[in-house]
Amino acid sequence: MPTINVQLFEGRTPEQKRAFVAAITEATCNTLGSSPESVDVLIHEVKKEHWATAGKLWSDQ
Repeated sequence: MPTINVQLFEGRTPEQKRAFVAAITEATCNTLGSSPESVDVLIHEVKKEHWATAGKLWSDQ
């Protein structure tokens, strides 16, 4: 049972999330030979003020 954890900035629409998890599920099934029912996708939404790259918060960019 593949479980895929994804971290994204907040702000995606429900439609974008639906399309994203459908695409991830399809790619997982095609690549690993899994059934769609065995694929779990967890989306963790992160505020830009809680994420930094190269020592800078994304909220400051």
